[in-house]
Formats: sequence, C-alpha cells, structure tokens
Amino acid sequence: MAEVLMFHHALGLTPGIHVFADHLRQAGHVVHTPDLFDGHIFESCDEGMAYIKASGFEAMRERGVALADALSAPLVYAGFSFGVLPAQKLAQTRPGARGALLFHSCIPLSGEWSFGPWPDGVPVQIHAMDADPVFIEEGDLDAAREILNTAKDAALFLYPGDQHYFADSSLPSYDSDATALLTRRVLDFLKHL
Repeated sequence: MAEVLMFHHALGLTPGIHVFADHLRQAGHVVHTPDLFDGHIFESCDEGMAYIKASGFEAMRERGVALADALSAPLVYAGFSFGVLPAQKLAQTRPGARGALLFHSCIPLSGEWSFGPWPDGVPVQIHAMDADPVFIEEGDLDAAREILNTAKDAALFLYPGDQHYFADSSLPSYDSDATALLTRRVLDFLKHL
C-alpha cells in the first residue's frame, strides 16, 4: 500500500480527479486530494490559469508543498498538469519521497523552473498524449526525456491522441481507453514501491 498526495490541474478539483483517486483507493492506497483553489472549478484552462496568476504561481505551488508538511508518512507525489508543479518539487526536494506520478506535464531539470537533479531512489512515471500540443510544444516532452536520461527508475508513457486532460472523466477531453491503461500502469507502479 502507498500513500499518495495528488494535486489537481488548472480547472480545479473536479469530480474526475476524485474518480481517479477513488480507483487508487479501491486498490488499497491512501490518496489525499487537497483543493488548492478553495472550491473554485473553472470551465476553461484560460480561466484557471488566470486564477493561478492572480494568486501567484509561486504562492500556489508553495501552498501545495506546505500541504505535505501535515502528512508524516513517506509519500508518492502525483500531479495533473498544473498540479505537477508542487508534485514534482516535492518528489525532487523532500526527503523520503517514495515516487512521483506526473500526468500531462513535466518540469525541466535545468533552467528557470528547475528543482535540481532527479534524486536517486525516487521512481517516476510520466503520462501524456503523443499529440497533446501543450505537452509536445511547450517543452514538457523534452523535460520528460531529460528525466528519462538521468533518473535510474523512470518511465514515459505516451498515449495516442491530442487531449491534455484525457484522464479526467468529468471533462469532454476524457479518453476512457487511455485512462484505463494509465490507471493499470499507475497501480502497478504503486504496487511495487
């Protein structure tokens, strides 16, 4: 059994994030799904990003990081798109991280947003669609490859399609086949920690 701290995407803590977390719980894992947006759910990524910008990217990321301080067990950090910011920071910088699950996004190991090198002993899975313009064109794929080239236990899974939020069952972008395969891979990852 693993304990997972899972951060939502820029649309907020949608019902689809709860559904995904419940699949992990049904397999016996403990999953925490904090709401970084105080109950706000947005219809578009632009609205969500405007909320994040108004709150401050740094402040929002650090809010997610601070939530981990209330949990004492060694954690797996998971994030969907925007939620990758706090998840990846915690996985790379917090002692005792058991693993990382990065969905739809990935932060480079070098540059302005970097949290430093990938730590030894922290396995990571990265999941995205192979034609997602956000993942492919905004540098996330390059960041994922950088992690693959440096981390000892890293896997990148690309699914056919062009949707960014394909694993959120409450959104029109949801892809049930890709999400079923993603979920199996995540459960296998958690089982072997």
